[in-house]
Order: sequence, then C-alpha cells, then structure tokens
Amino acid sequence: MEGKQVELIRLANEEVEKQKQTVEMDHYRLRYHLMPPVGLLNDPNGFIQWNKTYHLFYQWMPFKTGHGAKFWGHYSSTDLVTWVTEPIALAPSDWYDKNGCYSGSAIVDDNKLKLFYTGNVKDEHGNRETYQCAAQSRDGREFEKLGVVASLPKGYTAHFRDPKVWKKDNTWYMIVGAQSIDEQGKVVLFRSNNLVDWVHLGVIAGSNENDLGYFGYMWECPDLFELNGEDVLLVSPQGLIPSGYLYQNKYQAGYFIGKLDYEQAVFSHGDFTELDRGFEFYAPQTTLDEQGRRLMFAWMGVPEQNEEAHPTIKHNWIHAMTLPRELKIQNGKLYQVPVEELKLLRTQEIKFENQKFDRDEITLDGISGDSLELQLDFSSNDYEHFSIFFRDYATFSFEPKKKLVTLERVSFANGKKEKRQCVLEKLDSLNIYLDTSSIEIFLNGGEEVFSARIFPLEENKEMIFSARGECICHIKKWDLD
Repeated sequence: MEGKQVELIRLANEEVEKQKQTVEMDHYRLRYHLMPPVGLLNDPNGFIQWNKTYHLFYQWMPFKTGHGAKFWGHYSSTDLVTWVTEPIALAPSDWYDKNGCYSGSAIVDDNKLKLFYTGNVKDEHGNRETYQCAAQSRDGREFEKLGVVASLPKGYTAHFRDPKVWKKDNTWYMIVGAQSIDEQGKVVLFRSNNLVDWVHLGVIAGSNENDLGYFGYMWECPDLFELNGEDVLLVSPQGLIPSGYLYQNKYQAGYFIGKLDYEQAVFSHGDFTELDRGFEFYAPQTTLDEQGRRLMFAWMGVPEQNEEAHPTIKHNWIHAMTLPRELKIQNGKLYQVPVEELKLLRTQEIKFENQKFDRDEITLDGISGDSLELQLDFSSNDYEHFSIFFRDYATFSFEPKKKLVTLERVSFANGKKEKRQCVLEKLDSLNIYLDTSSIEIFLNGGEEVFSARIFPLEENKEMIFSARGECICHIKKWDLD
C-alpha cells in the first residue's frame, strides 16, 4: 500500500477505537445484522464466496454519520451467520478515487480476488469526474490498487458508477449504472478479454429504452445474472414518481426479468418490480455461491430519506445490511428467502398449534422479545382483518377482501404514523425477523418482503395479535442469538 492509503486506514482504525464505547452503549445496536463499527454504512459491495469463505465489502464513512469520501469496509464469514471484521480494503487515497471509493463488485481471476469500483473525483468547484478502477488481493485481506481500467465514454454525465463484473463464455462483461447527457437513467455494457482493456458496447436498458418510457434520471447499482434460464437485472432507479402503493420511498430498488443479447447489447425485458415493499431497502447486490445459490444482500436504508433523523446518530453510527437472502424465480416472479444458515441462530422454540384469533388484543406466553424469528402458517383467509401489533412502534396487517398488506410504523423523523402497502392475493405464511431496531417480514415464502428500521422503547417487547372474524394459524417462535 502507498503512504496516503496507509495513513487514511490508520486514521479510520483510530476512529473505530476512539468511538467504540459510545457506539456499543447504544441499545439499538443489532444482534445478528451487519452494521458499521462506527460512522455510516451504505451499499453492499464485492459480495462473493472465495475458497469457501464469503466476503462482503461495504461503503463506509468512518469519520461521521453523513456521506463523504467512502472507504470499503470488509467482513468475512464461512456460514453467513458469524462474521469477522477484516482489514479495510480500500481508502480514497489516489488521484482517481480521492473523493470516494464508490460501489462495485468482486470476481476471482488467476486465483486472486479482484475488486472493481468507481473512483469519485471532484474539483474545488464541485465538478465531478468518474473512473472505473480495479484492485486485487492474493489472500483476500490486503489489497493492491491497479488504477483506472475504464474512463467515461461519450454520451453520459459523470454520474457513471457501480460496476458489476462477470464472466460468460470466456469473456468478461461489466455493467455500469449511468445517466445520459439528457439526464435519463441507463445501464451500460462493456466487454473485455483481460479485465484491463474494456470495450464500450452501449446502453442495454434504461429510461426511455426498450419501450419502457421515462423511468428516472439515474440508475444506480446494476446487477445482472442468470437464474432458471432467465436473465435478471437488478437496479436502483432514482426519480420515479409515487403511483398508488408503488414507489413510496425516496428512491427504489427492483428488477426486470428478460434476456440479454450479448452480441447486439440489448436487454429485452418485462415490467419493473420492486424487490422490497418496506421503508428501508436499496442497492441490492448478489453472488453465486459454491452451492449454486444466488444470494443477495441489500442496504437497509435509502439515500436522502430522513437519514439525519436516525436515533443511532447520537451514538456515532448509522444504517445496517439486510439479512442475506436466496433468490428464486417462481411463476415469473423473483422470490426472496432467508438463507438456510440463519436457522443456526435459533434457540428456545415455542409452538402454538391451531391458534385461533377472533377478537382484539390477544397475547401469547413467550411471544415477546427484540431478537427473534416468528413463523406463522395460516389455515384459511376467512376473516376480515388480521394484525400483529409490535407495541408502540409498528403494526403488520392483512385484509383478505381488499387483498391488502400494510406495514405501519411510527416515523423516527417526525413521530407520525406512516405506512407501506402492497396487494397480495392471499396470505399463506409469514416469517418475521425482529432484531432490536429492524424488522424484516417475508410473506408466502418470499413472494413479498417488507424491510424497515424501527426504534421501539426499550421496555416494549410484547406482541399483540388481533383479528376480525376467525383466523387460525400455526405459530413457531425462536429467540435468535
């Protein structure tokens, strides 16, 4: 490593130690989710499994709880449950990344772990430059920067970032999130035979492309992969207008299913579908693991969406990752399933068979806590309304006649109630993960998902069930540790 990078990493490590007690005193620290050791965490980067070890890098600002010149923090795990803090992978130390080592991906080549990321540069007037850069490691812990591998092509603004690299038929491909000079969000494709010399093939998808119509002014964090014979493009568009229950967050994250023509550089696809219906979900990234599973992490946050109001800021940290999820395609839809390894966290199982709810405010012995998994399997939808009240901070409900799912919470920005909703034909099952200051709800085996940060009062850990009509379900609850 060069001197400036070494110095920046030293200062970041000092900040971790300096703030460690303040951060760890926060009762909103999560028990089984990944968080920053201090400062701000956002996009997952470089998610990969290499030599039986999972690596997850992340956008990190160690010196404050706001955005700025990002580092790449680094966690590793052999089981997706127990994570080890690894040395900082990248620091914004060179002319081509001095204002941030922005998001990117990882691949394995020549038995080396190679990172591709965006170098962000701004001059004294705030004018932006952007470069696609690379780094490599022989041991997966210490990284050597390789410099710029691709510069900005004509036709795009400097909002050109977040490279995702993969190999197909002995050729390397890279997609980048972009903004055209007429301020339309795009995904751009490159090709290379050596990971150094990249040929710009052009736009494969975007706003006003492929009969899509206007669809935002910037597309971030693209990820393209094959699943069950289909090509799936994940992307995070910015600038969508709320429509009914859709696009209610500041920015969105979702997917298109289709087919990429590698020769013509055209991605033919269907409609855009949001990946998560909750309040906090953005910048998802996937990898194919050694078991053949397509796994995904996402940032449990949204840029510019009340970030300054998070209660954890007074303890000098903000944001977290979602749980790792396995992706599957069923009936033309992408399902998200909590990874099997999360069962390793389970302790102290409690069961209620054929539990009937037919009135307001029922509590069940043992169904409480702030670090747990709750599984409900419903026998029928012959009721008017079913709700779970998580005391003072959130409510989940389903109305079968309206086919409407609602997650309501108390806003940490203004204390008012706010909701996110989606349409669901019927509710067969719920799998709820509660973790101190987060909730993730998987409906019908991952057909729909709601993710959110929640900040309950410390003493409010009991759940209340309510129904109008007769609702019968089987319930299992585990403490997670």
